[in-house]
Amino acid sequence: MRKPSSLTGANFPSAREDMFDNEMEMPSAYRLAFSDQDFLLREELRGLRFQLELQKPEMILQEHNVKSTVVVFGSARFLAPEEADLAVTEAQKLGDQAAIRAAKRAQRNSHYYQEARRLGELITEHSNNCPEEERLYVMTGGGPGIMEAANRGATEANGKSIGLNIVLPHEQFPNPYITPEFCFRFHYFAIRKMHFMLRAKAVIVCPGGFGTMDELFEALTLIQTGRSKRIPVILLGHEFWRQAINLEFLRDEGVISPEDVNMISVVDSAEQAWHNIVEFYDLSTGRCNAC
Repeated sequence: MRKPSSLTGANFPSAREDMFDNEMEMPSAYRLAFSDQDFLLREELRGLRFQLELQKPEMILQEHNVKSTVVVFGSARFLAPEEADLAVTEAQKLGDQAAIRAAKRAQRNSHYYQEARRLGELITEHSNNCPEEERLYVMTGGGPGIMEAANRGATEANGKSIGLNIVLPHEQFPNPYITPEFCFRFHYFAIRKMHFMLRAKAVIVCPGGFGTMDELFEALTLIQTGRSKRIPVILLGHEFWRQAINLEFLRDEGVISPEDVNMISVVDSAEQAWHNIVEFYDLSTGRCNAC
């Protein structure tokens, strides 16, 4: 007697089941379209690659129930204090005055690494002990410097964090502190920046260069134009930011509205940045961590 078919499952074989083990060895024309890398990389399919790059991280984060993030931006060039101290020692041994000045500047700026590391720790400590609806994940650009520091702080607080790495002409590798299942790699800057903002409940910006400025003003533009909800945008480091940008000047020149100046707040420590987020959302257990 014929065994009845299962009442569950699809009638049609999956795409994975239809693939041959030797798919890549077959002529390009005969490969299944979705397994043909040469076909997928054609210029005409750029729009499809946009969609795939948007969809892959989105699906993975949804599967892990990641709903809210705190995005930390900042320079990839800042060193951890121990690395900066070593660089000063090495430069002094060489006796090169230019190298000594550069190393001492790196040593001075290494406190931003420490603040970003502390930020990752504070955010994650809260998330380890808060109600589900208040859980926040650290998200960075996935590289070295400030990005590494924030991911490192999250790891040291026994939590998970996200890194959105980008393909660059010079090699950039993800830092070792990103949670492996949340370590993503992007080809398109635009899709990467969209992912930064999709779940962001706050943006914290440490000192940085062109990339950091681009990310900061992308966030401000989205909020100013109403394309994004109002969220805290917090700059860390009065000394740096008072020289790097001047929103009051832009207001006085009439190129932004008077109220746009209030879109950002400036702090000098991780604790102050976290306190601003706690106050904005009236978080519960976070209030204790911030005190």
